[in-house]
Amino acid sequence: MKEKANTPADVGIIVGRFQVNELHEAHIDLINSVIQKHDRVLLFLGNSIIRNTTSNPLDYRARRAMIADKFPNVEVHYINDNPSDTAWSKSLDKQIGEQLLPMQSVTLYGSRDSFLKAYSGKYNVCELEATTFISGTEVRRRVCNNYPPTADYRAGMIAATAYRYPTAFQTVDIAVVNDKGEILLARKPDEKKWRFIGGFSDPRSVSLEADAKREVTEEASVEVDDITYLGSTLVDDWRYRGEQDKIKTALFLAKYIYGKPEGSDDVAEVKWVQIGTGLTKDNIEPLHHVLVDMFNDKFGGNRELQDKFFQLNKDGKMP
Repeated sequence: MKEKANTPADVGIIVGRFQVNELHEAHIDLINSVIQKHDRVLLFLGNSIIRNTTSNPLDYRARRAMIADKFPNVEVHYINDNPSDTAWSKSLDKQIGEQLLPMQSVTLYGSRDSFLKAYSGKYNVCELEATTFISGTEVRRRVCNNYPPTADYRAGMIAATAYRYPTAFQTVDIAVVNDKGEILLARKPDEKKWRFIGGFSDPRSVSLEADAKREVTEEASVEVDDITYLGSTLVDDWRYRGEQDKIKTALFLAKYIYGKPEGSDDVAEVKWVQIGTGLTKDNIEPLHHVLVDMFNDKFGGNRELQDKFFQLNKDGKMP
């Protein structure tokens, strides 16, 4: 690292995340450059409130041990993330102050793309110009693609899985109806009975309604509109019965607009069935029986909602 400013101080402070399996050259260069200027160095590890994510896979304990192994004289602490840069800066100042001796001065060190942009506290800062740039994201990606199948690795995976919070995975299911009073059902390749069209929500999508529209296009090759939320429920998926993680789905109603229904993606075939006679638990996968009940309850007895999606006959019944 090349120093851009020279601010003498008793204590050097480093703030970073260090979310890698081992310190790389740029990390070592940074820490050594601060050690050369100060007899005492404190390193604050940025700590995410969310556990075990792609960007923050390692907890404080694991990263502290990694740094202590290479730099035993560096004092390692943590600073929790905060949505407010101002509040985060005040918290950092408070924690630094608790570690100082009377009359000690402080300089915080960071690179151009480090925490310095967010810091608005009372201590001096010094921007260091990196001579080596290594992406932590790329390091983590390489680890995922080339991990050592050792006992330590297996123990780490077990600990990481136990450390994260239980997850409710979000899915969407869609009751696609047409103006003939029919509903479009799908059949998976390894199943004999039928189910609602649907799948997992995409974390990158803007809404569950967008997920619903995408799933219909991907699985049935048709376009829909007037996507209307009917309700949600826990799904008794056999894959998760012995797990803390579960699946929850949101059931939507959607009006068929155009397109020739064809099974695609992970669907073997699709077909239209009459809502009154074709949508029964006898021909629906047991996993979706709860959705049949929800559809019949939320839509079957709702005259106003039915009239919105297709024209009722003179007796107020579906076509």
